[in-house]
Amino acid sequence: MNKYESVIIINPNLEDAKIKELIERFSKLVNEHGKLEKADEMGKKKLAYPIQKQTEGFYVTLYFEADPAFIAELERVYRITDEVLKFIVVRNED
Repeated sequence: MNKYESVIIINPNLEDAKIKELIERFSKLVNEHGKLEKADEMGKKKLAYPIQKQTEGFYVTLYFEADPAFIAELERVYRITDEVLKFIVVRNED
């Protein structure tokens, strides 16, 4: 299992409960296929450039361990979730 870090930018116009629900959903998915170490909610921040006509985004970083095969599935779930504006998953070299 490798260590990964995933940054997700969620649409800031959602209600707080919906944002928490999304974070919980992604955390649960990671825990099913690996081990979530930490979910860091950084809150609303201004974007460097507009994404889908949004100038702000709600940033969340997930730190986890998982098999490399799981990353493709995680990215697929991010892509089909309409509330996710952008995401990136990187492997940590520890």
